[in-house]
Amino acid sequence: MRLVLLGPPGVGKGTQGRRLAAACGWALISTGEILREAVARHSQLGLEAQRQMEAGLLVSDDVMIGLVRDRTAQEDAGEGFVLDGFPRTVPQADALDRMLAERSLKLDAVLSLTAPEEELVRRLTGRLECPVCKRTYNVEGVPPRDGRHCNDHPEVMLRQRADDTAETVRRRLEVYRQQTAPLVDYYAAGGRLREVPGTGAMDEVFGALRQAVGCVGPARAGG
Repeated sequence: MRLVLLGPPGVGKGTQGRRLAAACGWALISTGEILREAVARHSQLGLEAQRQMEAGLLVSDDVMIGLVRDRTAQEDAGEGFVLDGFPRTVPQADALDRMLAERSLKLDAVLSLTAPEEELVRRLTGRLECPVCKRTYNVEGVPPRDGRHCNDHPEVMLRQRADDTAETVRRRLEVYRQQTAPLVDYYAAGGRLREVPGTGAMDEVFGALRQAVGCVGPARAGG
Protein backbone atom coordinates (compact mmCIF):
# COMPACT_ATOMS: atom_id res chain seq x y z
CA MET A 1 0.00 0.00 0.00
CA ARG A 2 1.28 3.46 -0.90
CA LEU A 3 0.32 6.25 1.48
CA VAL A 4 0.90 9.94 2.09
CA LEU A 5 0.79 11.23 5.66
CA LEU A 6 -0.44 14.80 6.07
CA GLY A 7 -0.76 17.01 9.11
CA PRO A 8 0.40 20.25 10.71
CA PRO A 9 3.56 20.64 12.80
CA GLY A 10 3.22 18.97 16.18
CA VAL A 11 0.46 16.55 15.22
CA GLY A 12 2.74 13.52 15.50
CA LYS A 13 3.35 12.56 11.86
CA GLY A 14 6.97 11.56 12.40
CA THR A 15 6.33 9.28 15.35
CA GLN A 16 3.13 7.73 14.04
CA GLY A 17 4.42 7.37 10.49
CA ARG A 18 7.43 5.42 11.71
CA ARG A 19 5.24 3.14 13.83
CA LEU A 20 2.76 2.57 11.02
CA ALA A 21 5.44 1.71 8.49
CA ALA A 22 7.14 -0.71 10.87
CA ALA A 23 3.90 -2.41 11.92
CA CYS A 24 2.62 -2.89 8.37
CA GLY A 25 5.91 -3.77 6.68
CA TRP A 26 6.14 -0.65 4.53
CA ALA A 27 9.06 1.69 3.92
CA LEU A 28 8.98 5.04 5.72
CA ILE A 29 10.07 7.75 3.31
CA SER A 30 10.82 11.00 5.11
CA THR A 31 11.89 13.88 2.89
CA GLY A 32 14.23 15.14 5.59
CA GLU A 33 16.02 11.80 5.71
CA ILE A 34 16.30 11.34 1.95
CA LEU A 35 17.68 14.87 1.62
CA ARG A 36 20.34 14.19 4.24
CA GLU A 37 21.22 10.83 2.67
CA ALA A 38 21.49 12.29 -0.84
CA VAL A 39 23.75 15.09 0.39
CA ALA A 40 25.91 12.60 2.32
CA ARG A 41 26.26 10.36 -0.77
CA HIS A 42 27.19 13.36 -2.93
CA SER A 43 24.71 12.21 -5.56
CA GLN A 44 23.89 14.62 -8.37
CA LEU A 45 20.51 15.43 -6.85
CA GLY A 46 22.06 15.65 -3.39
CA LEU A 47 24.69 18.12 -4.53
CA GLU A 48 22.05 20.27 -6.21
CA ALA A 49 19.87 20.17 -3.09
CA GLN A 50 22.88 21.17 -0.98
CA ARG A 51 23.65 24.06 -3.33
CA GLN A 52 20.09 25.34 -3.07
CA MET A 53 19.95 25.02 0.72
CA GLU A 54 23.32 26.74 1.18
CA ALA A 55 22.01 29.60 -0.96
CA GLY A 56 19.11 29.97 1.46
CA LEU A 57 16.60 28.62 -1.06
CA LEU A 58 13.87 26.02 -0.69
CA VAL A 59 14.78 22.80 -2.46
CA SER A 60 13.11 23.00 -5.87
CA ASP A 61 10.23 20.76 -6.92
CA ASP A 62 12.37 19.15 -9.63
CA VAL A 63 15.01 18.07 -7.12
CA MET A 64 12.50 16.86 -4.51
CA ILE A 65 10.54 14.92 -7.12
CA GLY A 66 13.74 13.31 -8.36
CA LEU A 67 14.73 12.28 -4.84
CA VAL A 68 11.29 10.83 -4.14
CA ARG A 69 11.32 9.01 -7.50
CA ASP A 70 14.65 7.38 -6.68
CA ARG A 71 13.64 6.47 -3.12
CA THR A 72 10.24 4.98 -4.00
CA ALA A 73 11.95 2.76 -6.60
CA GLN A 74 14.16 1.07 -4.00
CA GLU A 75 13.51 -2.55 -3.10
CA ASP A 76 12.20 -1.94 0.42
CA ALA A 77 9.38 0.22 -0.99
CA GLY A 78 8.13 -2.59 -3.18
CA GLU A 79 5.50 -3.73 -0.67
CA GLY A 80 4.40 -0.18 0.01
CA PHE A 81 5.53 3.05 1.61
CA VAL A 82 4.49 5.89 3.88
CA LEU A 83 5.52 9.34 2.57
CA ASP A 84 6.11 11.97 5.25
CA GLY A 85 6.92 15.50 4.08
CA PHE A 86 5.99 15.09 0.42
CA PRO A 87 3.95 16.35 -1.31
CA ARG A 88 3.71 19.80 0.28
CA THR A 89 1.85 21.50 -2.57
CA VAL A 90 -0.78 20.57 -5.15
CA PRO A 91 1.78 20.70 -8.04
CA GLN A 92 3.93 18.22 -6.11
CA ALA A 93 0.87 16.01 -5.59
CA ASP A 94 0.22 16.03 -9.35
CA ALA A 95 3.86 15.12 -9.95
CA LEU A 96 3.64 12.21 -7.49
CA ASP A 97 0.59 10.80 -9.27
CA ARG A 98 2.36 11.04 -12.65
CA MET A 99 5.51 9.47 -11.22
CA LEU A 100 3.60 6.47 -9.90
CA ALA A 101 1.50 6.15 -13.05
CA GLU A 102 4.72 5.79 -15.07
CA ARG A 103 5.25 2.54 -13.14
CA SER A 104 1.58 1.49 -13.41
CA LEU A 105 1.18 2.25 -9.70
CA LYS A 106 -1.09 4.60 -7.77
CA LEU A 107 -1.34 6.33 -4.43
CA ASP A 108 -3.79 4.26 -2.39
CA ALA A 109 -4.70 6.67 0.40
CA VAL A 110 -3.82 9.89 2.17
CA LEU A 111 -3.98 9.94 5.96
CA SER A 112 -4.59 13.38 7.43
CA LEU A 113 -3.83 13.72 11.14
CA THR A 114 -5.78 16.56 12.72
CA ALA A 115 -5.66 18.45 16.02
CA PRO A 116 -6.88 21.86 17.29
CA GLU A 117 -4.37 24.68 16.91
CA GLU A 118 -4.16 25.35 20.64
CA GLU A 119 -3.27 21.71 21.24
CA LEU A 120 -0.50 21.90 18.65
CA VAL A 121 0.88 25.11 20.18
CA ARG A 122 0.85 23.50 23.62
CA ARG A 123 2.69 20.42 22.36
CA LEU A 124 5.36 22.29 20.42
CA THR A 125 6.07 24.88 23.09
CA GLY A 126 6.46 22.01 25.57
CA ARG A 127 9.40 20.52 23.68
CA LEU A 128 12.82 20.70 25.30
CA GLU A 129 16.21 19.80 23.86
CA CYS A 130 19.56 18.80 25.29
CA PRO A 131 22.16 21.24 23.88
CA VAL A 132 24.81 18.48 24.04
CA CYS A 133 23.23 15.41 22.43
CA LYS A 134 20.17 17.10 20.86
CA ARG A 135 17.85 14.54 22.44
CA THR A 136 14.33 15.96 22.60
CA TYR A 137 11.77 15.68 25.38
CA ASN A 138 8.25 16.92 25.91
CA VAL A 139 6.99 18.09 29.26
CA GLU A 140 3.76 16.16 28.70
CA GLY A 141 4.49 13.17 26.49
CA VAL A 142 8.14 12.28 27.08
CA PRO A 143 9.39 14.30 30.07
CA PRO A 144 12.96 14.12 31.40
CA ARG A 145 13.33 12.18 34.63
CA ASP A 146 13.82 15.21 36.85
CA GLY A 147 11.85 17.62 34.69
CA ARG A 148 14.80 19.89 33.88
CA HIS A 149 17.95 17.99 32.90
CA CYS A 150 18.90 15.55 30.13
CA ASN A 151 18.63 11.90 31.19
CA ASP A 152 21.94 11.14 29.46
CA HIS A 153 23.71 14.33 30.63
CA PRO A 154 22.33 14.96 34.14
CA GLU A 155 24.43 18.10 34.57
CA VAL A 156 23.01 19.75 31.42
CA MET A 157 19.91 21.92 31.65
CA LEU A 158 17.40 21.36 28.87
CA ARG A 159 16.32 24.34 26.78
CA GLN A 160 13.54 25.30 24.43
CA ARG A 161 14.46 25.44 20.75
CA ALA A 162 14.28 28.86 19.12
CA ASP A 163 11.62 27.65 16.65
CA ASP A 164 9.38 26.32 19.44
CA THR A 165 8.25 29.62 20.97
CA ALA A 166 4.49 30.25 20.80
CA GLU A 167 4.91 33.08 18.28
CA THR A 168 7.10 31.02 15.98
CA VAL A 169 4.85 27.97 16.26
CA ARG A 170 1.80 30.01 15.22
CA ARG A 171 3.70 31.33 12.20
CA ARG A 172 4.63 27.77 11.20
CA LEU A 173 1.00 26.71 11.49
CA GLU A 174 -0.07 29.64 9.31
CA VAL A 175 2.48 28.64 6.65
CA TYR A 176 1.08 25.10 6.78
CA ARG A 177 -2.48 26.37 6.30
CA GLN A 178 -1.47 28.46 3.30
CA GLN A 179 0.83 26.01 1.52
CA THR A 180 -0.02 22.46 2.52
CA ALA A 181 -3.59 22.42 3.83
CA PRO A 182 -5.00 22.80 0.24
CA LEU A 183 -3.81 19.22 -0.28
CA VAL A 184 -6.60 18.11 2.04
CA ASP A 185 -9.22 19.42 -0.38
CA TYR A 186 -7.25 18.10 -3.35
CA TYR A 187 -7.15 14.54 -2.04
CA ALA A 188 -10.68 14.67 -0.63
CA ALA A 189 -11.98 15.56 -4.09
CA GLY A 190 -10.30 12.43 -5.43
CA GLY A 191 -11.79 10.22 -2.72
CA ARG A 192 -8.42 9.27 -1.26
CA LEU A 193 -8.46 11.26 2.00
CA ARG A 194 -8.92 9.56 5.38
CA GLU A 195 -8.93 11.90 8.37
CA VAL A 196 -7.74 10.60 11.74
CA PRO A 197 -7.84 12.64 14.97
CA GLY A 198 -4.30 13.21 16.26
CA THR A 199 -5.47 13.81 19.81
CA GLY A 200 -5.64 11.35 22.68
CA ALA A 201 -3.17 8.69 23.75
CA MET A 202 -0.45 7.83 21.24
CA ASP A 203 -1.53 4.18 21.10
CA GLU A 204 -5.13 5.21 20.39
CA VAL A 205 -4.04 7.42 17.50
CA PHE A 206 -1.82 4.64 16.18
CA GLY A 207 -4.69 2.17 16.34
CA ALA A 208 -6.96 4.55 14.44
CA LEU A 209 -4.32 4.97 11.71
CA ARG A 210 -3.95 1.21 11.32
CA GLN A 211 -7.71 0.81 11.17
CA ALA A 212 -7.95 3.54 8.51
CA VAL A 213 -5.65 1.63 6.15
CA GLY A 214 -6.74 -1.89 7.04
CA CYS A 215 -3.46 -2.85 8.71
CA VAL A 216 -5.00 -4.43 11.79
CA GLY A 217 -3.09 -7.66 12.24
CA PRO A 218 -0.41 -8.32 14.86
CA ALA A 219 2.22 -5.60 14.95
CA ARG A 220 5.56 -6.49 13.39
CA ALA A 221 8.87 -5.77 15.08
CA GLY A 222 9.22 -2.06 15.73
CA GLY A 223 5.45 -1.50 15.72
